[in-house]
Amino acid sequence: MGNRAIAIIGGSGLTRLEGLDIVRREVVHTPYGEPSGPVTHGLLHGREVVFLARHGYGHTIPPHRVNYRANIWALKSLGVEEVVAVNSVGGISEGLEPGTLAIPDQIVDYTWGRAHTFFDGDGAPVTHIEFTYPYCETLRRRLVEAARAAGVPFRERGTYAATQGPRLETAAEIERLARDGCDMVGMTGMPEAALARELELCYACCAVVVNRAAGRGPGDGRIAMEEIERWLEEGMARVRRLLQELLAGS
Repeated sequence: MGNRAIAIIGGSGLTRLEGLDIVRREVVHTPYGEPSGPVTHGLLHGREVVFLARHGYGHTIPPHRVNYRANIWALKSLGVEEVVAVNSVGGISEGLEPGTLAIPDQIVDYTWGRAHTFFDGDGAPVTHIEFTYPYCETLRRRLVEAARAAGVPFRERGTYAATQGPRLETAAEIERLARDGCDMVGMTGMPEAALARELELCYACCAVVVNRAAGRGPGDGRIAMEEIERWLEEGMARVRRLLQELLAGS
């Protein structure tokens, strides 16, 4: 078809893709252990895509236990060239209200203890990847254009704070992230983005705001988990519209 092979990594609320005509599911074994689940090959809006549920198809793998290396290696081994990562986030900056999509252009990593590089085996050469701009700008701009065409509320830039999880943050932690210049907070943005860069994949993120971050919401700023579930459903419906435009235009 002349298109670059594309994969979609689904996060919370996107363990399956509605409208995906499944061709086959494939179990991929990697040198880094097992991915989050079988890789799904299919057709979405007439375009061949590969889909992987980051937290497993039953949403059973917490953010700090995701085998990010296995997931990214598996996609690369299948010939994938572009990766759209869907991540659920809390909104820190003004205007990032629940239901809004954000296409971040920067990331700050606050995670710890995660296997975060492919270059750490015995005898492996010291390797430093260039990571000034952590997302593939070509794919990021296509996501922005797709969001605009889909008519969904979105923010075309922003800094994603990747925290350890699985607990949500304290209000004081969110204040710290805001002082650091972060606009949104999630738990799965890293090391996924860096690993994709190590394997030379064109990787970009579509973040779905499902709540105002701790201390930023109405009243006393507590986060209502039932509200997250409601906005996950609404936000993922908007993601599906964005993906339709992205695949139609690519």
